[in-house]
Amino acid sequence: MAIPGLRYAFCSENGKDQHPKRDVTEESSQETPKRIGILTSGGDCPGLNAVIRGATKSALQLGFEVIGFKRGYEGLVDPVRYIKLGRMNTSGILTRGGTILGSTNKGRFSARVGVEDRLDLDPVLLEGVKETFRDLNIAGLICVGGDGSLSVAQQFHEAGLPVVGVPKTIDNDLSATAYTFGFDSAVACATDALDRMHTTAESHDRVMVLEVMGRHAGWIALHSGIAGGADVILIPEIPWTFENVAKKIMDREGEGKNFTLIVVAEGAELPDGGLVTCADGDPKQQVRLGGIGDFVAKEIECRTGRETRVVVLGHLQRGGGPTNFDRVLATQFGAHAVRLIMEHRFGEMITFRPPEITSVPIIDAVSKLCTVEPGSSTVQSARALGICMGDTAGTESPFVYFNHSRGEAGSATDTQTAGKAEKVLGVA
Repeated sequence: MAIPGLRYAFCSENGKDQHPKRDVTEESSQETPKRIGILTSGGDCPGLNAVIRGATKSALQLGFEVIGFKRGYEGLVDPVRYIKLGRMNTSGILTRGGTILGSTNKGRFSARVGVEDRLDLDPVLLEGVKETFRDLNIAGLICVGGDGSLSVAQQFHEAGLPVVGVPKTIDNDLSATAYTFGFDSAVACATDALDRMHTTAESHDRVMVLEVMGRHAGWIALHSGIAGGADVILIPEIPWTFENVAKKIMDREGEGKNFTLIVVAEGAELPDGGLVTCADGDPKQQVRLGGIGDFVAKEIECRTGRETRVVVLGHLQRGGGPTNFDRVLATQFGAHAVRLIMEHRFGEMITFRPPEITSVPIIDAVSKLCTVEPGSSTVQSARALGICMGDTAGTESPFVYFNHSRGEAGSATDTQTAGKAEKVLGVA
């Protein structure tokens, strides 16, 4: 079923529409080669261009033409907007942040509300997408995005369209993959901020609060907090109290350390169970998180009397070029996405399971968020360093327990008794 008035806008390499716009009938009148399409959807992050480059170079090696749809899924219908990708316009983009194709996390293709609630796409919209696939002779579409964007790709697959997924999110909250590209770059950004905050906090005897992204997962806060030498890390997965945070600050002063660094994830729930949000938004979009850093700073200053400052990194974590790790990971994702198309393994998402790049059904990746396990080795490492996770003041080590029957200390690494340490800390 064609959408009335559907027109195609072929864009030049600089992204500008070439005029006049061509009707679909003109595109279909000639022999059209097999093509692989690619689009970037959702929030931007470092590494998107590396995926585009990796997929394009791999597809050209196999004799495909490659086209990139503009502004995510919106470029697929009414009007269809795309550019032809080749070696020239993908040269030099490996190190660039953002995406040369543009992206959007709003519009007609919203497929998720909240954490796990699905919104079905308009059937007329899906028919328009199918028409685009037929008219442009798309052998496979590479959809690069996070959980919301891949939920759209899953609906495309259910409608019989040849799509594959590439996981993209700085939040690292997609199941079935160890890491998503963009995460390492975001952690590097947050770590650099902590390094800079450390010197000014120490100089002025201040408490400094850093609010980072991550939505409902605490990966960025946890990893940057450890890498940046934070004293307190507050994440959505571990309940916390202001009393424990305040005690940590005062304990540090008792040790002669008159400054404290606190990292808080934007999705960390307040002790009363509430989330801090920016404002009411589109009911079809996920709620906008943000503001907890300021809330924590004011409460800590009130409870301790210590001068407190807050820094909100915001979209700085999405900007800039990708780290070396993200460049390699994103490039591999792009290349192996083309492999999935060649093998007709549609409806699957590329995944990183060290040391291999493999794939899983998209539905397995988007059905559940990947969050921090409170008893994980990374959290245990943070606790072992004396970092306060908010549920205690950070004075106990997870690696030592007390054997009440023998009246002596032992190591939590003992396989027969390791569970006791977790129970003592309440992290089992």
